Amino acid sequence: MGKLYDAIDDRLADWIGRQRLFFVGTAPSGPDGHVNVSPKGGIESFRIVDATTVAYLDFVGSGVETISHLRDNRRIVVMFCAFEGPPRIVRLHGRGSVTQVGDPAFEDLLQRLDFGGIEAAADGARSVITIELSRIADSCGYGVPTMRYEGPRSQQLAWIQSRLRRDGPAGVLAYVEARNRESIDALPGIEADLLPDRG
Repeated sequence: MGKLYDAIDDRLADWIGRQRLFFVGTAPSGPDGHVNVSPKGGIESFRIVDATTVAYLDFVGSGVETISHLRDNRRIVVMFCAFEGPPRIVRLHGRGSVTQVGDPAFEDLLQRLDFGGIEAAADGARSVITIELSRIADSCGYGVPTMRYEGPRSQQLAWIQSRLRRDGPAGVLAYVEARNRESIDALPGIEADLLPDRG
């Protein structure tokens, strides 16, 4: 049977910290537009700020759906699944906010949430997503298969490093400006005027 929680307690926080990845779901306002679900992680990019607030480091990607949807209506759900050990699913519903690279608060959040130790954080992060939770619940997870973790993929970091070698930080920022300015439904994403000087 599922359970509702008033807050993230120590036991739930410990369970979350042992998962390998998480998923986020968002959607634009109104009856049209595309619902989006994105895998995120590893878990080291996720932070429990306090009992009803979480945050995660958002990396450069080919799409910008989550950021665009949060700018539109702030609705978001974070889902964790146990792929190892006893079955369980945890969903964190709430209202998200975006602090993108170039915003004066971005560097402060990186330091305050201790994201500096993540290898791609300095050059590959495009925002910090902060979520004020309104519903915390778990469910059985019986339908989730068991799977063995083999390790992180190397492609994301290799892509960032290749851009840095070729163009320096300007290469990553140029990609963000070109590819992350709006969602597939033409909703605003990354604010180009906030991006650091690429010179």
